Amino acid sequence: MQIDVRKSDARGRANHGWLDSRHTFSFADYYDPAHMGFGPLRVINEDHVAPSRGFGTHPHRDMEIISYVVDGALGHRDTLGNGSVIRPGEVQLMSAGSGIFHSEMNPAPDAPVHFLQIWIQPKRRGGQPRYAQKRFERDPAQPVQLVVSPDGADGSLVIGQDARIYRALLGKGQAVAQPIDGGRRAWVQVVRGTLVLGGEVLEAGDGAAITDTGTLPLEALADVEALVFDLPG
Repeated sequence: MQIDVRKSDARGRANHGWLDSRHTFSFADYYDPAHMGFGPLRVINEDHVAPSRGFGTHPHRDMEIISYVVDGALGHRDTLGNGSVIRPGEVQLMSAGSGIFHSEMNPAPDAPVHFLQIWIQPKRRGGQPRYAQKRFERDPAQPVQLVVSPDGADGSLVIGQDARIYRALLGKGQAVAQPIDGGRRAWVQVVRGTLVLGGEVLEAGDGAAITDTGTLPLEALADVEALVFDLPG
């Protein structure tokens, strides 16, 4: 198993006052030819948005867009007629397909919102835009839970790519082994806590690219929230 760590403070940063964003991969004005994505995983942005501010209506196409709220609330509206608020424990997936316009706003007047926005390139371009949102309750018996998949397994949201996203919620000292089929690749993004991955210590904001995959050994040195991406090779 080959592990390449992407430390939090090595990411790109854009601070616009109302928006403080960290970019794991090249995005907007941040360009790093060594970090253009990882397989179909194209964007992991960690955003902090000020109260009552946000992203006005703008277009997307041919991208699978996942929003994962860490703290606060994120309002969403789109040209499919969806209007919702996403909170911690919920996952939103928007398949932009042939084209969609949407906005994302922090509806709170006095508290910021902290969330991850993730872009995954679809297997096929075009198609009908789709929207889904679901709350995933914490299950102590299932510390690593499937939240996004190509086939909707275990009640997960359906993505137009051969990719799976797992949410890992581990208590201090807890260890699990997450299988990844050979010939595939994986990305681990730590949201909170301190995680040991195959001898590498990852803190909040750190990510790791894993190739020559097999079983991922995950151990929490402190309570951990992380996302595990199972991606095509």
